[in-house]
Amino acid sequence: MRRTLGNTGIDVSGIGMGCWAIGGPFFAESGACGWGAVDDEESIRAVRRALDLGVTFFDTADVYGAGHSERVLAQALEGRRDEVVIATKWGNRFDENTKYITGAGDTPEYVREAVEASLRRLGTDYIDLYQLHLGDLPVEKAAALLATLEDLVGEGKIRAYGWSTDLPDRAEAWGSDGEHFASVQHDFSVMKGGKTDVVELCERLNLACVNRGPLAMGLLTGKYDAQSRIGTDDVRGSAAPWMTLFEDGRPNPEYLARLEAVREVLTSEGHTLAQGALGWIWGVSDVTVPIPGCRTVAQVEENAGALEKGPLTQAQVEEVSKLLAATP
Repeated sequence: MRRTLGNTGIDVSGIGMGCWAIGGPFFAESGACGWGAVDDEESIRAVRRALDLGVTFFDTADVYGAGHSERVLAQALEGRRDEVVIATKWGNRFDENTKYITGAGDTPEYVREAVEASLRRLGTDYIDLYQLHLGDLPVEKAAALLATLEDLVGEGKIRAYGWSTDLPDRAEAWGSDGEHFASVQHDFSVMKGGKTDVVELCERLNLACVNRGPLAMGLLTGKYDAQSRIGTDDVRGSAAPWMTLFEDGRPNPEYLARLEAVREVLTSEGHTLAQGALGWIWGVSDVTVPIPGCRTVAQVEENAGALEKGPLTQAQVEEVSKLLAATP
Protein backbone atom coordinates (compact mmCIF):
# COMPACT_ATOMS: atom_id res chain seq x y z
CA MET A 1 0.00 0.00 0.00
CA ARG A 2 1.37 3.38 -1.04
CA ARG A 3 0.40 7.00 -0.62
CA THR A 4 1.45 10.26 -2.30
CA LEU A 5 1.99 13.41 -0.25
CA GLY A 6 -0.53 15.73 -1.83
CA ASN A 7 0.43 16.88 -5.31
CA THR A 8 4.19 16.68 -4.65
CA GLY A 9 4.77 13.30 -6.26
CA ILE A 10 6.55 12.19 -3.06
CA ASP A 11 5.70 8.51 -2.65
CA VAL A 12 5.52 6.95 0.82
CA SER A 13 4.44 3.71 2.41
CA GLY A 14 0.81 3.62 3.53
CA ILE A 15 1.99 3.64 7.13
CA GLY A 16 4.75 5.67 8.71
CA MET A 17 6.71 5.39 11.92
CA GLY A 18 6.11 8.09 14.49
CA CYS A 19 9.36 8.99 16.26
CA TRP A 20 8.07 11.00 19.22
CA ALA A 21 8.74 8.24 21.74
CA ILE A 22 12.32 7.53 20.63
CA GLY A 23 13.28 11.07 21.58
CA GLY A 24 13.14 10.25 25.27
CA PRO A 25 12.39 12.78 28.00
CA PHE A 26 11.66 16.47 27.50
CA PHE A 27 9.46 18.84 29.44
CA ALA A 28 7.14 21.84 29.56
CA GLU A 29 5.49 23.70 32.42
CA SER A 30 2.72 21.07 32.41
CA GLY A 31 5.24 18.29 33.05
CA ALA A 32 6.65 15.49 30.94
CA CYS A 33 6.23 15.77 27.16
CA GLY A 34 8.04 12.55 26.26
CA TRP A 35 7.23 8.91 26.86
CA GLY A 36 9.76 8.17 29.57
CA ALA A 37 13.21 6.63 29.36
CA VAL A 38 14.25 5.12 26.06
CA ASP A 39 16.84 2.62 24.85
CA ASP A 40 18.59 4.23 21.87
CA GLU A 41 19.96 0.95 20.56
CA GLU A 42 16.48 -0.58 20.53
CA SER A 43 15.14 2.56 18.86
CA ILE A 44 17.74 2.22 16.11
CA ARG A 45 16.87 -1.45 15.64
CA ALA A 46 13.18 -0.52 15.44
CA VAL A 47 13.75 2.10 12.72
CA ARG A 48 15.85 -0.28 10.67
CA ARG A 49 13.34 -3.09 11.09
CA ALA A 50 10.55 -0.77 9.93
CA LEU A 51 12.50 0.05 6.80
CA ASP A 52 13.19 -3.62 6.12
CA LEU A 53 9.44 -4.29 6.40
CA GLY A 54 8.56 -1.67 3.79
CA VAL A 55 7.98 1.40 5.95
CA THR A 56 9.60 4.35 4.19
CA PHE A 57 8.03 7.34 5.98
CA PHE A 58 9.50 8.53 9.28
CA ASP A 59 7.94 11.42 11.18
CA THR A 60 9.71 13.30 13.96
CA ALA A 61 10.04 16.85 15.33
CA ASP A 62 12.96 18.96 16.46
CA VAL A 63 11.46 19.25 19.95
CA TYR A 64 11.12 15.49 20.57
CA GLY A 65 13.70 14.83 23.26
CA ALA A 66 14.98 18.36 22.59
CA GLY A 67 16.68 17.21 19.38
CA HIS A 68 17.40 13.63 20.45
CA SER A 69 14.80 11.97 18.22
CA GLU A 70 16.28 13.58 15.11
CA ARG A 71 19.78 12.44 16.10
CA VAL A 72 18.71 8.85 16.77
CA LEU A 73 16.81 8.76 13.48
CA ALA A 74 19.93 9.97 11.67
CA GLN A 75 21.98 7.15 13.21
CA ALA A 76 19.39 4.55 12.28
CA LEU A 77 19.12 5.72 8.67
CA GLU A 78 22.84 6.18 8.03
CA GLY A 79 23.65 4.96 4.55
CA ARG A 80 19.96 4.57 3.62
CA ARG A 81 18.85 8.19 3.27
CA ASP A 82 17.79 7.74 -0.34
CA GLU A 83 15.36 4.95 0.65
CA VAL A 84 13.23 7.05 2.98
CA VAL A 85 11.02 10.11 3.29
CA ILE A 86 11.78 12.14 6.41
CA ALA A 87 9.23 14.48 7.94
CA THR A 88 10.09 16.74 10.84
CA LYS A 89 8.48 19.74 12.53
CA TRP A 90 9.44 23.13 13.92
CA GLY A 91 7.81 25.84 16.00
CA ASN A 92 8.75 25.06 19.60
CA ARG A 93 11.84 26.71 20.98
CA PHE A 94 13.71 24.50 23.43
CA ASP A 95 16.90 24.21 25.45
CA GLU A 96 18.87 21.11 24.48
CA ASN A 97 20.67 21.06 27.83
CA THR A 98 17.70 21.34 30.19
CA LYS A 99 15.35 19.61 27.70
CA TYR A 100 12.65 22.18 28.42
CA ILE A 101 10.39 23.90 25.91
CA THR A 102 11.06 27.63 26.28
CA GLY A 103 8.50 29.21 23.95
CA ALA A 104 7.25 29.46 20.40
CA GLY A 105 9.25 30.17 17.26
CA ASP A 106 6.75 31.56 14.80
CA THR A 107 8.73 34.04 12.70
CA PRO A 108 10.24 33.66 9.22
CA GLU A 109 13.68 34.19 10.75
CA TYR A 110 13.14 31.31 13.15
CA VAL A 111 12.06 28.98 10.33
CA ARG A 112 15.52 29.37 8.80
CA GLU A 113 17.24 28.90 12.15
CA ALA A 114 15.21 25.78 12.91
CA VAL A 115 15.60 24.13 9.51
CA GLU A 116 19.38 24.47 9.62
CA ALA A 117 19.46 22.91 13.09
CA SER A 118 17.26 20.00 11.99
CA LEU A 119 19.40 19.40 8.90
CA ARG A 120 22.47 19.13 11.14
CA ARG A 121 20.84 16.76 13.61
CA LEU A 122 19.36 14.61 10.86
CA GLY A 123 22.66 14.45 9.02
CA THR A 124 21.07 15.32 5.69
CA ASP A 125 21.06 18.21 3.24
CA TYR A 126 17.29 18.18 2.65
CA ILE A 127 14.06 17.46 4.51
CA ASP A 128 11.25 15.87 2.54
CA LEU A 129 8.34 17.28 4.55
CA TYR A 130 8.78 20.22 6.92
CA GLN A 131 5.79 20.80 9.21
CA LEU A 132 4.68 23.69 11.39
CA HIS A 133 4.23 22.33 14.91
CA LEU A 134 2.08 25.17 16.31
CA GLY A 135 -1.45 23.94 15.73
CA ASP A 136 -3.26 27.07 16.86
CA LEU A 137 -0.98 29.69 15.33
CA PRO A 138 -3.16 32.57 14.05
CA VAL A 139 -3.77 32.50 10.32
CA GLU A 140 -2.09 35.84 9.70
CA LYS A 141 1.12 34.73 11.43
CA ALA A 142 1.14 31.45 9.54
CA ALA A 143 0.61 33.28 6.23
CA ALA A 144 3.76 35.28 6.90
CA LEU A 145 5.77 32.02 6.89
CA LEU A 146 4.77 30.86 3.41
CA ALA A 147 7.27 32.94 1.44
CA THR A 148 10.16 31.60 3.52
CA LEU A 149 8.95 28.03 3.14
CA GLU A 150 8.68 28.45 -0.61
CA ASP A 151 12.21 29.91 -0.65
CA LEU A 152 13.46 26.85 1.24
CA VAL A 153 11.88 24.63 -1.41
CA GLY A 154 13.60 26.66 -4.12
CA GLU A 155 16.92 26.32 -2.29
CA GLY A 156 16.52 22.54 -2.07
CA LYS A 157 16.53 22.46 1.72
CA ILE A 158 12.98 21.10 1.91
CA ARG A 159 10.86 19.37 -0.72
CA ALA A 160 7.43 20.26 0.66
CA TYR A 161 5.81 21.55 3.82
CA GLY A 162 2.78 20.84 6.01
CA TRP A 163 0.98 21.92 9.16
CA SER A 164 0.39 19.83 12.26
CA THR A 165 -3.00 21.14 13.37
CA ASP A 166 -6.44 19.89 14.33
CA LEU A 167 -8.06 23.14 13.17
CA PRO A 168 -9.40 22.97 9.60
CA ASP A 169 -9.47 26.74 9.15
CA ARG A 170 -5.69 26.84 9.63
CA ALA A 171 -5.06 24.27 6.92
CA GLU A 172 -7.62 25.95 4.68
CA ALA A 173 -5.67 29.21 4.91
CA TRP A 174 -2.49 27.63 3.60
CA GLY A 175 -4.32 25.52 1.05
CA SER A 176 -5.12 28.46 -1.20
CA ASP A 177 -1.70 30.10 -1.19
CA GLY A 178 0.96 27.47 -0.51
CA GLU A 179 2.22 25.99 -3.79
CA HIS A 180 4.22 23.26 -2.03
CA PHE A 181 1.79 22.77 0.86
CA ALA A 182 1.43 18.98 0.91
CA SER A 183 -0.11 17.71 4.14
CA VAL A 184 -2.00 18.25 7.34
CA GLN A 185 -1.03 16.20 10.35
CA HIS A 186 -3.84 15.78 12.85
CA ASP A 187 -5.05 13.60 15.69
CA PHE A 188 -7.12 10.81 14.16
CA SER A 189 -8.06 7.33 15.27
CA VAL A 190 -11.04 5.03 15.41
CA MET A 191 -12.00 6.83 18.63
CA LYS A 192 -13.21 9.70 16.41
CA GLY A 193 -15.92 7.46 14.93
CA GLY A 194 -15.62 8.65 11.33
CA LYS A 195 -14.27 11.36 9.06
CA THR A 196 -13.33 14.61 10.71
CA ASP A 197 -13.46 18.05 9.12
CA VAL A 198 -9.71 17.85 8.62
CA VAL A 199 -9.92 14.56 6.70
CA GLU A 200 -12.60 16.03 4.46
CA LEU A 201 -10.51 19.15 3.91
CA CYS A 202 -7.51 17.05 2.88
CA GLU A 203 -9.64 15.15 0.38
CA ARG A 204 -10.99 18.38 -1.08
CA LEU A 205 -7.60 20.11 -1.34
CA ASN A 206 -5.64 17.03 -2.43
CA LEU A 207 -3.47 17.02 0.69
CA ALA A 208 -2.04 14.05 2.51
CA CYS A 209 -3.75 13.49 5.85
CA VAL A 210 -0.96 12.37 8.19
CA ASN A 211 -2.54 10.78 11.24
CA ARG A 212 -0.87 11.18 14.60
CA GLY A 213 -2.28 9.21 17.50
CA PRO A 214 -3.72 6.46 15.26
CA LEU A 215 -3.56 4.03 18.17
CA ALA A 216 -4.98 6.54 20.65
CA MET A 217 -1.71 6.86 22.58
CA GLY A 218 -1.63 3.11 23.16
CA LEU A 219 -5.26 2.47 24.08
CA LEU A 220 -5.85 0.77 20.73
CA THR A 221 -3.08 -1.73 21.37
CA GLY A 222 -5.13 -3.35 24.14
CA LYS A 223 -2.27 -2.92 26.60
CA TYR A 224 -4.17 -0.70 29.02
CA ASP A 225 -7.29 -1.23 31.11
CA ALA A 226 -9.08 0.48 33.99
CA GLN A 227 -6.40 -0.66 36.45
CA SER A 228 -3.48 0.73 34.47
CA ARG A 229 -1.52 3.67 35.83
CA ILE A 230 1.17 5.58 33.97
CA GLY A 231 3.83 7.56 35.85
CA THR A 232 4.45 11.27 35.70
CA ASP A 233 7.60 10.72 33.62
CA ASP A 234 5.29 9.94 30.68
CA VAL A 235 3.25 12.56 28.80
CA ARG A 236 0.13 10.48 29.42
CA GLY A 237 0.62 11.04 33.14
CA SER A 238 1.23 14.77 32.79
CA ALA A 239 -1.07 17.71 33.34
CA ALA A 240 -1.09 18.75 29.68
CA PRO A 241 -4.43 20.50 29.03
CA TRP A 242 -4.94 18.65 25.72
CA MET A 243 -4.56 15.20 27.30
CA THR A 244 -8.02 13.62 27.14
CA LEU A 245 -7.28 9.94 26.45
CA PHE A 246 -5.72 9.59 29.91
CA GLU A 247 -6.62 11.33 33.15
CA ASP A 248 -3.97 11.53 35.88
CA GLY A 249 -2.17 8.66 34.19
CA ARG A 250 -5.25 6.43 34.00
CA PRO A 251 -7.09 5.54 30.79
CA ASN A 252 -10.20 7.67 30.37
CA PRO A 253 -13.19 5.34 31.05
CA GLU A 254 -15.11 6.89 28.15
CA TYR A 255 -12.47 5.79 25.67
CA LEU A 256 -12.11 2.34 27.21
CA ALA A 257 -15.85 1.89 26.67
CA ARG A 258 -15.50 2.97 23.06
CA LEU A 259 -12.68 0.50 22.58
CA GLU A 260 -14.74 -2.39 23.92
CA ALA A 261 -17.62 -1.46 21.66
CA VAL A 262 -15.55 -1.96 18.52
CA ARG A 263 -13.00 -4.55 19.63
CA GLU A 264 -14.74 -7.44 17.89
CA VAL A 265 -14.89 -5.67 14.53
CA LEU A 266 -11.29 -4.49 14.71
CA THR A 267 -9.93 -7.93 15.61
CA SER A 268 -11.89 -9.83 12.96
CA GLU A 269 -10.23 -11.71 10.10
CA GLY A 270 -6.95 -12.23 11.91
CA HIS A 271 -6.19 -8.60 12.74
CA THR A 272 -4.59 -7.69 16.02
CA LEU A 273 -6.37 -4.79 17.70
CA ALA A 274 -3.70 -2.34 16.52
CA GLN A 275 -3.79 -3.67 12.96
CA GLY A 276 -7.56 -3.34 12.85
CA ALA A 277 -7.35 0.23 14.12
CA LEU A 278 -4.87 1.10 11.37
CA GLY A 279 -7.00 -0.68 8.78
CA TRP A 280 -10.00 1.39 9.89
CA ILE A 281 -8.10 4.61 9.15
CA TRP A 282 -7.26 3.42 5.64
CA GLY A 283 -10.87 2.36 5.17
CA VAL A 284 -12.15 5.83 6.03
CA SER A 285 -10.15 7.67 3.36
CA ASP A 286 -7.46 7.00 0.79
CA VAL A 287 -5.56 10.18 1.69
CA THR A 288 -4.76 8.95 5.21
CA VAL A 289 -1.24 8.04 6.32
CA PRO A 290 -1.22 6.79 9.94
CA ILE A 291 2.07 7.20 11.80
CA PRO A 292 1.86 5.01 14.92
CA GLY A 293 4.60 5.70 17.40
CA CYS A 294 7.08 2.90 17.98
CA ARG A 295 10.15 2.37 20.10
CA THR A 296 10.60 -1.41 19.95
CA VAL A 297 11.08 -3.91 17.17
CA ALA A 298 7.99 -5.82 18.33
CA GLN A 299 5.78 -2.74 17.95
CA VAL A 300 7.16 -2.07 14.48
CA GLU A 301 6.53 -5.65 13.37
CA GLU A 302 2.93 -5.64 14.57
CA ASN A 303 2.11 -2.29 12.99
CA ALA A 304 3.84 -3.08 9.70
CA GLY A 305 1.78 -6.28 9.57
CA ALA A 306 -1.24 -4.10 8.90
CA LEU A 307 0.17 -3.31 5.45
CA GLU A 308 -0.42 -6.90 4.35
CA LYS A 309 -3.99 -6.92 5.64
CA GLY A 310 -4.91 -3.56 4.14
CA PRO A 311 -7.95 -1.37 4.87
CA LEU A 312 -11.13 -2.54 6.56
CA THR A 313 -14.08 -2.90 4.25
CA GLN A 314 -16.64 -0.15 3.91
CA ALA A 315 -19.12 -2.37 5.72
CA GLN A 316 -16.73 -2.72 8.66
CA VAL A 317 -16.07 1.02 8.74
CA GLU A 318 -19.81 1.68 8.83
CA GLU A 319 -20.31 -0.94 11.56
CA VAL A 320 -17.68 0.75 13.71
CA SER A 321 -19.43 4.11 13.28
CA LYS A 322 -22.78 2.61 14.32
CA LEU A 323 -21.30 0.93 17.37
CA LEU A 324 -19.57 4.08 18.54
CA ALA A 325 -22.68 6.19 17.96
CA ALA A 326 -24.54 3.86 20.31
CA THR A 327 -21.86 4.01 22.99
CA PRO A 328 -22.65 6.43 25.85
